[in-house]
Amino acid sequence: MEPVSLHDFVCALDLASLPRVLRVCSGVYFQGSIYEISGNECCLSTGDLIKVTQVRLQKVVCENPGTGQTIEIPPNFCGHFSPLTGPQSYETLEELLSAATQRSRKLPISFMSTHKITTETRVVPRDQPLLLKDVEEYHRTYRARCVLDTGTQHFTLYLPLSQGGPFWEWEPGAPRPLLQALQDPALSDRLFTCPTLPWQSLLLRPQYEIQAIMHMRRTVVKIPSTLEVDVEDVTASSQHIHFIQPLLLSEALARGGPFPLSAEILEVPEGPPIFLNPWAGSLQKGQRLRVHGLASPPWRILVSTKGRKVPRHFMVSGAYQGKLRRRPREFLTACDLLGALKPGQPLRVVATKDCEVEGLETLSPTSLAVGDRLEVLRPGQAHGAGGQDIDVLVCQRLSDQAEEDEEEEEDYEEIENEDQILLPLYISSSFVEEMSDNRRYSLGDLTAQFSLPCEVKVVAKDGSQPADPLPSFPGLRLEEKIMEPFLVVSFDSNPDICFELPPRWLDLTVVETEQQPGQPTGPPLVATVEELTEAFYYTLRQLPAFENQRPPPRPPKGQGLSGQKKQSGKNKSGQSCQVSEWQQAPLLPKAKMKTLPQSATDSASMYSKVAAHRKGLRHTKPITDPDDDEHDYEEIHEKFQNTL
Repeated sequence: MEPVSLHDFVCALDLASLPRVLRVCSGVYFQGSIYEISGNECCLSTGDLIKVTQVRLQKVVCENPGTGQTIEIPPNFCGHFSPLTGPQSYETLEELLSAATQRSRKLPISFMSTHKITTETRVVPRDQPLLLKDVEEYHRTYRARCVLDTGTQHFTLYLPLSQGGPFWEWEPGAPRPLLQALQDPALSDRLFTCPTLPWQSLLLRPQYEIQAIMHMRRTVVKIPSTLEVDVEDVTASSQHIHFIQPLLLSEALARGGPFPLSAEILEVPEGPPIFLNPWAGSLQKGQRLRVHGLASPPWRILVSTKGRKVPRHFMVSGAYQGKLRRRPREFLTACDLLGALKPGQPLRVVATKDCEVEGLETLSPTSLAVGDRLEVLRPGQAHGAGGQDIDVLVCQRLSDQAEEDEEEEEDYEEIENEDQILLPLYISSSFVEEMSDNRRYSLGDLTAQFSLPCEVKVVAKDGSQPADPLPSFPGLRLEEKIMEPFLVVSFDSNPDICFELPPRWLDLTVVETEQQPGQPTGPPLVATVEELTEAFYYTLRQLPAFENQRPPPRPPKGQGLSGQKKQSGKNKSGQSCQVSEWQQAPLLPKAKMKTLPQSATDSASMYSKVAAHRKGLRHTKPITDPDDDEHDYEEIHEKFQNTL
């Protein structure tokens, strides 16, 4: 096949013959750095191979042959087009007559001109049909006797055979829809008429979008048919050519396979590594993989170690088969207590740090001592020392001797309000959960029954894993459940060992291979625990699932100890702190027990033991926070004023 322009090839293409392989004979390159414009390919080099898979009509440009004006119409245009002329135009009347004679056409012949014709007696408008009746000799020259029909009159005109055109032979045809007019090869470059368009005659210039496959192009290439490039059809000689089309793991996941998929790595995403496991270093260009399919279950747990200066981070699959036991949670602020408070789940804690509560309108300061036991009741609001409302937690102070007085229900109701204390959410103290749960849970049962985050200890390793690292740590913090699809992958050289890859964060570029990979000798072993790098751990912490873990509020600006005493002196005698409920309903019902049940107090947990000599500690000096510079400066300044 001789090279032709891309547009001519597409216009003459039979869509039933697709796909077709083309070779670019003369390339085109636009502005160096611009590779695509509006999503269309604009850079084709000489020698490139293109496998055309689909051709789509984008629009049709209707051109007035006399004036050059154009109108664009969409592919779904509803008008009908009637062909007006023969397949070609003629420069003179003599050429028109000669062509008619060769086709054994007899006079008269209908024709038209796309330009106006000026004679001695009349001006013939463009696109006006004329009837050539005869050829006469006049003064040793030949002229054509033509008849002009205006609808009301007939005029005879004499035109020399040398009269310039262009002229078109008039052959009115049956009206047809736009797509039929374009798909008929016999009507190519013919003049048409359409009643819904303003011109009597027009040319149809279709513009197509070519969808094709090219070597090493991951997506389908879209090429406009108007691109000025010459191509050659080499389909017959290119049957053995295989177009390498890269594929992302995310694309294989989105299209649903088919799995298993044999592939070879073409490119690894740039950036720091996300896994610290040995197989992560083998993910390099040229490595052959076998993608088995979607990992199940679809959720993972983000886990961090406890009890080490430098914590380690893991992602644990929902298929983990180890057994876990709950550990008491630690809370550093009252805001952490609020986050752990859940409906229907009583929360009792033990203070592990002396703390004095300041900033509230109370008659006397409230303090917590090491060993104080509290039951968190509900959130609320209280009046601050500065007059503003402060978010607080309403807690019930629990007594060790309450077990002896459980039958005295009425006396307890009177004491209850007196033992309630208010903890501002900004208070920085230290609490540990009071619990006695010795059950062993699977990972699925634990996350279903308790909210995250929670702290656990692995008491039985996953027997399916040859080296489970989790039991070696004294404690683990289950931080968040991550719902993200993973793919089960193995190396072709070792099909028995499988691991899970997240296409969202490790989207390898691969190419499908036809070579059959090695078959595993038994059921593949899928790793359920993957250690994460610190950088990737903090990337996961930015996911929307962690947005509900807000930092505690900042404490209000205080007035120093003396300022608080002056403010409290202005309060009326006997006035107590007023607490207003939040708009939402209380998260927990009102407590009816002053202490924990007998089973809880008999627990061997070290956190439930309260030293007797600590009971008298109710007004301790506040522990100064070294970062709270503002409060320290105010107190020193006031003491200095008193000294003066």
